[in-house]
Amino acid sequence: MRRLCFLFLCFFCIACEQFEPTAPGNSSILDGAVDGLNEAENLQFLRGDAAFNNQIFTASTGLGPLFVATSCGSCHAGDGKGHPFSTLTRFGQVNETGNQFLNQGGPQLQHHAIPGFAPEQVPTGATFTKLLPPANTGLGFLDVVSDAEILAWADPNDVDGDGISGVANWIELKSYVSPRAESISQNGKYMARFGKKGSTYDLLQQTAQAYNQDIGITSSYESIDTQSGVEFDPEISNQIIQDVVFYLKTLKAPVPRQQDDAVLGKDLFLSIGCGKCHRVEMKTVNTPIQSLAHKTFHPYTDLLLHDMGSGLDDGYTEGSATTSEWRTPPLWGLGLSKNSQGGQYFLLHDGRASSLEEAILLHGGEATQIRNNFNSLTEEERNNLIRFLESL
Repeated sequence: MRRLCFLFLCFFCIACEQFEPTAPGNSSILDGAVDGLNEAENLQFLRGDAAFNNQIFTASTGLGPLFVATSCGSCHAGDGKGHPFSTLTRFGQVNETGNQFLNQGGPQLQHHAIPGFAPEQVPTGATFTKLLPPANTGLGFLDVVSDAEILAWADPNDVDGDGISGVANWIELKSYVSPRAESISQNGKYMARFGKKGSTYDLLQQTAQAYNQDIGITSSYESIDTQSGVEFDPEISNQIIQDVVFYLKTLKAPVPRQQDDAVLGKDLFLSIGCGKCHRVEMKTVNTPIQSLAHKTFHPYTDLLLHDMGSGLDDGYTEGSATTSEWRTPPLWGLGLSKNSQGGQYFLLHDGRASSLEEAILLHGGEATQIRNNFNSLTEEERNNLIRFLESL
């Protein structure tokens, strides 16, 4: 009887193992930390992860009174791209002279409100744009590329005559932002690299502004309520802000998939000129987070602004960018976008493209010739190129 019970227990354990769900592979998800973090860094990553993905704000914990979302993770499911339901609306600036609607809630439309308050509406006369939240992964690597490397790719006057310019977005730094050790400045302004318009300097600025403008949470970094213009005591600690910044810095880079099937597509990607803006390779410089220091990585961006033509001109801008200029978005992780977008693609800055091919065909301006090169490919070649993009 004892032997029979033992055999039954063994069978039960084996059967359970067969029905246990398997963990997703590292290449099939975007979240997770970079390799090589030490114990203290792993703990800070976990604190930042909890604050970013698990902390949901209410009126009693500082939410609002006007807001876009109640948590960071609600706009970045699985650290991936946002969905049209989580679209941000920004308004109030048409040129580099600055935002003319800051006294009316600009630049972020806060379209939700706690009871007793009315949500914002875009003011009369203000231009606006719709922006999908971007994926978060690999941001720490982009943060540690030197200004000199990025500016080496800029060609404002198209000296080489290839039709591709590429310019930096020069901004004045927030009082709480410290320039990078190797930063290059022009007339007191510094080159920004984050955001759809490349108008945010670093991940501290990105995080503090998101808490303030997206959730209505003030901090010692961003203490002014965007709607009333009144300064409030911090509703979140500096430690939480710094933990979230560290979390964003140390999220792993997306892991490519099915590379054997994508070789032909990569060759086509480069041969028709996509790599002139979506640059394959970058290198990081020294940084206190050793897991990010002196690394070669492949984000498929140049972090510069490019004129994308009238079709993608929303009449709104930030910093020194024109209304038709957009920062080259990194393509890594592109094939996993559907996972956080409800099973289908929503691409370009506002999600208007529902397929990779449609996104390519909506490229204009500096990318017109490259779009035409894509159109000249055979159907098989276009499929190979798309297969390559989905492998990133």
